[in-house]
Amino acid sequence: MSDGVWAAPGRVNIIGEHTDYNGGYALPIALPHVVRCAGSTTTDGRVRVTSRQHEGERFEVAVDELADAPVSGWVRYPLGVVHEFHRRGHRITGATLDLDGNVPIGAGLSSSAAIECSVAVALRDLFEFPVSDAELIDISRAAENDYVGAPTGSLDQSASILCTADHALLLDFGENGHDQVAFDLAAAGLELLIIDTNTPHALVDGEYAQRREQCESAATALGVRSLREITDIRAVDTLVDPVLRRRARHVVSENARVLAIADALRTGADPRTIGPVLTVAHASLRDDFEVSTAQLDTAVTTALEEGAHGARMVGGGFGGSIVALTERDSTERIADAVEKRFHASGFAAPRWFVAVPSPGARRIS
Repeated sequence: MSDGVWAAPGRVNIIGEHTDYNGGYALPIALPHVVRCAGSTTTDGRVRVTSRQHEGERFEVAVDELADAPVSGWVRYPLGVVHEFHRRGHRITGATLDLDGNVPIGAGLSSSAAIECSVAVALRDLFEFPVSDAELIDISRAAENDYVGAPTGSLDQSASILCTADHALLLDFGENGHDQVAFDLAAAGLELLIIDTNTPHALVDGEYAQRREQCESAATALGVRSLREITDIRAVDTLVDPVLRRRARHVVSENARVLAIADALRTGADPRTIGPVLTVAHASLRDDFEVSTAQLDTAVTTALEEGAHGARMVGGGFGGSIVALTERDSTERIADAVEKRFHASGFAAPRWFVAVPSPGARRIS
């Protein structure tokens, strides 16, 4: 019997990929898909973790032995959060954590952050730790960076903790600020179609880390601390290395796209006008950042051919999902067209759903 159940959502970015670790901007929404953590306290100094998605697997380890615990795979995400609380001096006497969720794994929709954040809010409440949302985000990010070994920024954790229903979340990673932006597509007869290409990605491989290192090298060559400080795209052309030039061009132009879409939504513009910006963002991720795949490109191209107002890949890349802005009465037809194109191309069958801006991490029972 648990002491309570907490939930944290996955996320999808409307716009703003690979900008978080560059001190830039992003505009995510939380998904209705969540990871739930049923948690309870114990007094034996041990943490026990199970998952409904991994039946038969049960992990148990002493809290003060987590730093060197010989565990691998999915369980490092929840254990990393426990370890980070412990490392920061928050006394955990022991805990039992039972996870269950429906955030698609490997789809670029932040299933890992949903795990981390559901555990983080559960531990905060269970042990009544005086921890702010900002520190919860940092604890969850540190768990992924240091314990799991994925060199991500804090976008996913920020979205999972801070998002609210019916809003997009404008994140400013340079100033550590955020703002809620009303996002009501239904009123305009529109939907956000998410197509999971069923090509799982893994951010702990070398490609993601390499992109981050390239961005840091570009910033150094441009004489700034982060690429966020570059606001004139022409400055990027001074980079001699063509790879660094492309990486920087994506980040600088992506920051401008985030701000443009946020301004359009704030001023009540027809949401259809953001569609072409999404499509340009996909080209940037495909050509300048080079993180797309044949499946992602095919899904985007097909959605646009079938009448989507805009479409792009989402998440870190190298697999995962796309988002398409569609008329409500054409969403299913576009999804079916993508499925048929995938079948004809010999790709695995995709999955799809409609994203509705949903609330962030919370206790649910």
